[in-house]
This record gives sequence, C-alpha cells and structure tokens, in this order.
Amino acid sequence: MFQLLKTDSRTKARLGRLTTARGVIETPVFMPVGTQASVKALDPRELHEMGTQIILGNTYHLNLRPGLDIIRAAGGLHKFMNWDLPILTDSGGFQVFSLAKIRKVKEHGVEFRSHLDGSLLFIGPKESMEIQRVLGSDIAMVFDECPPPVVVGQASSLSKNRQDACSTLRHAVERTLRWARECREQPRADGQNVFGIVQGGSDAALREQCAKALVEMEFDGYAIGGVSVGEPEPEMLRAIELTIPHLPEKKARYAMGLGTPAQMVELIARGVDMFDCVLPTRIARTGTAVTHTGAFGLKGAGYKTDFGPIEEGCECYACRTFTRAYLRHLLRANEILGLRMVSVHNSHLFLKVMTEARAAIAAGTFADYYRNFIASYKPSQKILAARKLAGDER
Repeated sequence: MFQLLKTDSRTKARLGRLTTARGVIETPVFMPVGTQASVKALDPRELHEMGTQIILGNTYHLNLRPGLDIIRAAGGLHKFMNWDLPILTDSGGFQVFSLAKIRKVKEHGVEFRSHLDGSLLFIGPKESMEIQRVLGSDIAMVFDECPPPVVVGQASSLSKNRQDACSTLRHAVERTLRWARECREQPRADGQNVFGIVQGGSDAALREQCAKALVEMEFDGYAIGGVSVGEPEPEMLRAIELTIPHLPEKKARYAMGLGTPAQMVELIARGVDMFDCVLPTRIARTGTAVTHTGAFGLKGAGYKTDFGPIEEGCECYACRTFTRAYLRHLLRANEILGLRMVSVHNSHLFLKVMTEARAAIAAGTFADYYRNFIASYKPSQKILAARKLAGDER
C-alpha cells in the first residue's frame, strides 16, 4: 500500500511511504540493482549500513542461474541471498529489448535463446509471474514488451524505417496491455504487490492509452518503462512527462532503469517516487566516481598525490577511510578493493541524494534543493550533446 504524505507546493515532488510485507519504504527511493541476487561488489552488511531500503532482482537471469529449484529449496530469494528487506523483481520484459538478437517476440510471450548455453527458454505472462512467485519478491512487475527507442516528430517520420518503428511501438503497447491482463490474473506470493508497466516511447497518444488501460486494471503501483534504452535525455524526460498525468496520485510511480543523480532529482521534481539503475557499480568498475557535482575518473594522473577523499563531507566508508591517491593506485593496479570502494561510495551517494530529497520535501524546501543541485551538477559530454541537439531541433 502506498501512502502519499506530502506534495511539494512549488514542484510535483512527492513524499510517500510504501508498505510491503517485509518493511516500509520511504519515497523517493533508489533501489540498488542485484540482478543475479547480488549487488555487484557489495555485501548485504554494506547495503544496510548505507541505508538501502529495497533492492532489485531479475526474473530472467535468476530463472536461468541458479534456477528455481535451488531458490525454492533455499526458501525463496530473500533467504537464498540473506537479505531481510524488500526486493523488487523485474519481470524479464527488459530482456526483450536488451537480448533482441537472441529472442523472438510472439503473441503469448517471448522465446529466448539462453545467453549462457543457447538452450531454448520461453517466458510469457504466466511464466514470468510464476517465477516471481517462487522468488517471493515483495514487488513483482508485469511481463511487458520493452521496444527499442523511437523519437517522435522528427523530419524523417515519413520514411519506411520510421513507419516500421512506429508500428513496432504500437504492437508493443498492445502486447504489453494484453500481457498485463494475464499477469493480473496469476497467483501471487503471500503479500506480493504487482506493478503495471507503461510503454509507448515518446508518443503522447500511446503513453496515454497504455497508462489509462493499466490504471483500469488496478495494479498496486505503476512503472514507466521504455526509458533509458538509448534515447537522448530530452526524449527520456518527454516520455515520463507524457505518462505521469495519467497515473493515479495515490499509487507509487517508478521510473525504470534511471538514472544519474541529476536525472533522478529532475524526475523527483516531476512526480516520480522510485528509481533503479546499474550505474553506481557499473561505472565504479571502470574507476569512475560520482559526486554531488558530477562524475570523474579516479585513474587520472591529477589524483596521484591527492590525499583527500572522493568527495569532501561524504560519510561513506570509502571517503572516511581512503584517499583519492590510494584508490587511484588500487584501480591502476587492478586491485579488487579499489573497485569495491568506488562502488561503496557511488551507491552511498545515490542513496544520500534520495535522503536529501525526502528531507527537502518534508521541510518545504525541495524547489531550492532542486535548483541548487541541478546548477551544481555537471552532466557528461554525451548528455550535453543530446541537450544541444534537442534545442537545435526546436
């Protein structure tokens, strides 16, 4: 059950509380991603210490390895990985997009070739919900079709490829709604919530159609899918802005697969409550650290004799214990401790931003927090280029 506690008077930011069978989640919230029953490079103790409220697991990957028989014998995913707080499981719908080269979309589900051994695997609404029931997640996602990005309204819209892409998007929405109805009827684990997923790219009519149809099905919460799949940042924001007005105020809103700290703050201001992203640990493994003012590569020569923390004032274990110079040395020497400590810092930073946002909404100062955060945060060159392109097209 989701309880809306407060809406910011100057933005659309929301303070909420999502109650699950294994605990209460204060929103806005960031969910570290534990695709294969582990948040990469971090252990449960570290996740607890940095204030993690809920983590994410993946239906497709856990079904393949270790497999349902082992997880069932362990007593469910929580016991298997020794995590006592809530877990949200993705349905496998994202793999329809990410594993496009080894899958075939059919009317009743998706046929995959295992990325491990090439064996045939079929997942549809019934199969996805059964896997998630065995996993015992606190929040299960409906099985959907996540299509490739289609940028609406460009000059090339009359091309054959463009028409084909738009047709693919329409069919993806139709299948997503049909599969959502099937998911709605499947048995659940005790206390398990089920969220619907809105698709539709950046097409206003499709987003509205999909959202309204899902709301009529009365799910426990609603996710905005098909974002952060390779589209430019302005299109990602547009897709979310097109969806939110059609979602119920009294249910949790989840932007799937997002994003950078600045993107999350932008989306909190637009009324999003929940986020997940692999970014904190993925870029940590290449030596990239994230701070309140942007990301930077710790391997650079400029940090060779820098004996300060990754970020001044940060309370994470890495910043309390080690210097940039030492972490640079570890990363360049390929020592595992280096990537672990950057993963600790990055994950702590993402969670800290959520804590700050909640406090600002509660205090009525979120608009100031939002303005100051965005002004201080330096986006990547890729994001800056996308923003410039979007501005030129207007």
